[in-house]
Amino acid sequence: MSRAANARVGLALAGGGPEGAIYEIGALRALEEAIEGLDLNAVDVYVGVSAGACIAANLANAIPIADMCEALARDSGRDEGDHPFLPETFLQPAIGEFFRRGTRVPRLLVEALREWARHPDLSLSESLVRLTRALPVAVLDGAPIRKYLRRLYAHPGRSDDFRELRRRLVVVAAELESGAAVCFGNPGHDHVPISAAVQASMALPGLYPPVEIEGRHYVDGVLLKTLHASVALDAGARLVLCVNPIVPVDLQQDGNGDGHQHPEGQLVDRGLGAVLSQTFRTLIHSRLQVGLAAYRERYPGADVLLFEPRRDDYRMFFTNIFTFSSRKAVCEHAYLATRRDLRDRAAELAPVLARHGMRLRSEVLEDGERSVWESLEEPHRRATSRNGRREERKGYGRSGDDTLDRLAGTLDRLEGVLDTVVAGDRESDGTGG
Repeated sequence: MSRAANARVGLALAGGGPEGAIYEIGALRALEEAIEGLDLNAVDVYVGVSAGACIAANLANAIPIADMCEALARDSGRDEGDHPFLPETFLQPAIGEFFRRGTRVPRLLVEALREWARHPDLSLSESLVRLTRALPVAVLDGAPIRKYLRRLYAHPGRSDDFRELRRRLVVVAAELESGAAVCFGNPGHDHVPISAAVQASMALPGLYPPVEIEGRHYVDGVLLKTLHASVALDAGARLVLCVNPIVPVDLQQDGNGDGHQHPEGQLVDRGLGAVLSQTFRTLIHSRLQVGLAAYRERYPGADVLLFEPRRDDYRMFFTNIFTFSSRKAVCEHAYLATRRDLRDRAAELAPVLARHGMRLRSEVLEDGERSVWESLEEPHRRATSRNGRREERKGYGRSGDDTLDRLAGTLDRLEGVLDTVVAGDRESDGTGG
């Protein structure tokens, strides 16, 4: 079934850091396989914010979602152009930022003491507040992200220029000084390199430093809206597929039946990170619900379909993606969770998709043994056993590379041990190697 001639399809991807990007890769793979008439490299308009901006830019540059899945299943070994997503790129410490800020301490200390001496009514502690200007504004370096994407889009058939893409791409960031949304890729901002725009959209305050572009500083666009699906709707899209990996967890539920055990204890027992994560997710998700309700009123003739984890999806909330095997597990989990969502909502989704010349492939969704690696050439293969049932081939890589498989397994176990030592009592929640 071909897409209706007058249909305009948009794709809006939210943020969520490296974990969210991996979730979106798995979810998008499930959508593309299960929806006939959907080509993720040929939608009319892409809108990305934060980590979703990176995935959207890759898709707009004709990088198949299957290649992104395959990159997660291979730790290394091919040309960089075949690796559209490397989580390590997002996790480089901001050593330069710490050094630059540290060099300001002596001058700020002298200024604080001078101010205290000149103004006896000020306490010493009030004067020393000036030293807070030396605190780093971020813990991670965003420059490697731009550098990596610039190299990635230099390959034949790709471009770091919005104006050279065959499909429309919009990357949303927030201008720090004004708090206004800026849509890189729209007229007036389409001359900015895609790699720079993605870096700006991913600059979550406290995590990455603000990105300077033409004398202005930009930060993560998720601070304004979660999805910015309205950008695609304003561009004329009549169907917008949205993927949002950021949902708060609900520990009052028993779980979603995926075999993942209910975590013990309360969130407060897991420390500051868990409390901040739940708070951030709750704020972002509540704002998303308000936005979706507004879309129904502002764009009465358009359809917006949202795909996201369930609130009892404990695996997504508690997973640790810093081990290679866990990243593969998150991608697979997102794929299976999205397939389950499509099956559960089939009656709701079918007529909406039909209006836009698409349909759900029931034969794909009903395949209970299907894996995210099913149709990929190298990372995962299945064979037919003598009793006629399909069996998963363990390990990743070419079938003859037993030595490499054993080495990969050893490295996974070593990463798990190191992660346990560093994290202390942090739970890996069963998704690690």
